[in-house]
Amino acid sequence: MGHIPKKTLEDLEFFTVTGQLADFAITPLGKIACQKIAPLSNQATLLKELHCVKEFLASFENDNRIPNHGFEDLSPAFKLLKIENSVLEISSFRNIASASDTINTLLLFLKKFKTYYPTLFAWGESIEVNKEIKLEVDNIIDRFGGIRDNASDTLYTLRKQIQSFKGKISQSFNKALSHFQELDYLDDIRESVMENKRVLAVKAMHRRKVKGGILGSSKTGSIVYIEPEATLNLTRELQNLIFEETEEIKKILSQLTDYFRPYLDLIKTYQQYLIEMDSFYARARYAKEINALLPIFTEKQELWLKDAYHPLLYRSHQLEDKKTYPQEIQLNKESRIVVISGPNAGGKSITLKTVGLLQLMIQSGLLIPVHEKSRVCWFDSILTDIGDNQSIENHLSTYSYRLKNMKGFLKKCDEKTLFLIDEFGTGSDPELGGALAEVILEDFYSRKSFGLITTHYSNLKLLADEQPAMVNANMQFDDRTLEPVFKLILGEAGSSFTFEVAQKNGIPFNLINRAKKKIERGKVRFDATIAKLQKQRYQMAKTDKSLREKENTFESESDRLKQLNQKLKTKLVSYQELFDHNQRMIVLGNKLNDLAELFFQNNKKRPMIAEILRLVESENSKRKRKSSAQTKKDNTVKKSLEKEVIKELVTIRREKKVKKEIPHKSKSIVVFKVGDKVRLLDGKSVGSIDAIEKKKAIVNYGIFTTQVNVDQLELVK
Repeated sequence: MGHIPKKTLEDLEFFTVTGQLADFAITPLGKIACQKIAPLSNQATLLKELHCVKEFLASFENDNRIPNHGFEDLSPAFKLLKIENSVLEISSFRNIASASDTINTLLLFLKKFKTYYPTLFAWGESIEVNKEIKLEVDNIIDRFGGIRDNASDTLYTLRKQIQSFKGKISQSFNKALSHFQELDYLDDIRESVMENKRVLAVKAMHRRKVKGGILGSSKTGSIVYIEPEATLNLTRELQNLIFEETEEIKKILSQLTDYFRPYLDLIKTYQQYLIEMDSFYARARYAKEINALLPIFTEKQELWLKDAYHPLLYRSHQLEDKKTYPQEIQLNKESRIVVISGPNAGGKSITLKTVGLLQLMIQSGLLIPVHEKSRVCWFDSILTDIGDNQSIENHLSTYSYRLKNMKGFLKKCDEKTLFLIDEFGTGSDPELGGALAEVILEDFYSRKSFGLITTHYSNLKLLADEQPAMVNANMQFDDRTLEPVFKLILGEAGSSFTFEVAQKNGIPFNLINRAKKKIERGKVRFDATIAKLQKQRYQMAKTDKSLREKENTFESESDRLKQLNQKLKTKLVSYQELFDHNQRMIVLGNKLNDLAELFFQNNKKRPMIAEILRLVESENSKRKRKSSAQTKKDNTVKKSLEKEVIKELVTIRREKKVKKEIPHKSKSIVVFKVGDKVRLLDGKSVGSIDAIEKKKAIVNYGIFTTQVNVDQLELVK
């Protein structure tokens, strides 16, 4: 575990994660292995394990699913194989054979698909594929767990004899049954079974007449159960054979156990490999459950968690159908320590726990629920001081306990340490506690450690502003409702919103004002300034979001208009080409019409044909040489355009016709005369008629005169 104490695992609820993880393992030993998972001390081994889990997770989504890895516990065989003359149970042989077969299948599969699963293939590459183990067991033990007849020549002979004797016993008993039935010595039930033997049900009065072994009687005593004498002798012989068979089986199993003794290390490797495969499988299943993946593992000392979820919170919220807010945090050489401030219940502690738990998980070979571009690194030690740590056993106050904890931090902190401290410096006098917290934080800073702390102390916020590699941060709040937005803002300290929260919770306004007067004016102004800055940032974030949305809308509308403009340009070019073509056709038609007129005048065919041929040659010389396919395409386009134009013309003509048919404003027939006041039907200016000639009137508007059709005029009364 290196320098990661058990207290860190407890503070960050790591054991709850391993408990949930164990539920996904399919074997009891796999579950135990999952519960024992802890941060690894070797970075190279960690990366191998992480890639194994990543490949197992990928196998759920593709067609080449990794075969079954289930197995029964092989450990009962380990001790026995070390003891001379010991004999394994039949179940142990079968479990070893099954495990060997499972591993052969897995190894051959991973070899075949090593391009898909390179790390998993390499993980078991050193294990040999052994087909003799299963073959040896199958030659002796059948699939029902019985010993095969041909396991040895002696066993084969003995079982033949046993079968023969069983036949003789059955024959002998049936003969005795018929004989005593004829003599009416037997009860109505005739026979029964006692001690796994067939016996005659003899009436008690005739028991002395039937020779054999008495094995019992009925409850009433009316029936005596007797094994016939002839059968009894054969049964004794059978018992001897069965005893010899048992001894032969022991001998066979002893030889088989001896065969397995050299394989003890291999069998142990089998079990260890299958436990590891179950652990990888469980981790992959858990990763799928919490949407986890393997982020970028960097050699640099930096941590950037984007869209990071607390896995326990994520799962519990899933069950309750609640929303879980992702976090984003960045630690690097330029900003090693983040000081998070702001009101309680804003998510500061959850941010701390999310970062800590995800770091523990990734260093224990578990995938984490973050964005795929997130970056993680290796920390030698992870130290925490989270929650109420009052120690009842040691009779220590919270502050004493935390100071003792800080002493441990000061011993271990270095550039490969990640520390997480909640409510840093609390538990003592604010002035003195704040000063002590400041110097401890300065010490962590000088040791180049990485860390996150939450605090309400102003002096720590100021310290974070002064140090180049330390940064302030706050949990964003809605300034109207004072509800948390669960978003960490780096670069500025957070107000505790002490008075605002008090006012929201119903503390009288006059008491709040008195409290403000009791403390330093500068402190209130500093806190108020921070609160104001936070509100402004929140408003800016909302405005920025709104502007981005509008920008996206305008961009999409601009793209649509560009496409429309392009379509119109293309259509305009096509219409221009069609117009030019039609104009040429009109000119050609006029020339042809002139030739027809000339022929009509002089009736001379030869000059007319010569002129027509010259005209055709002249036209053909203008044509471009095109392939037949292109000509066909051009004609199709031309026809399509012509159809479109004709359709439009038909519509326009129809509209014109309708307009003609619609009568103008009904007006009585008026006979105009010189001097009448008139105006145009669709006009407003009034003029007088100076003269009327036929159907036209000269109208005088004062400044000018104009000639107008009388049917376009109306009389102004």
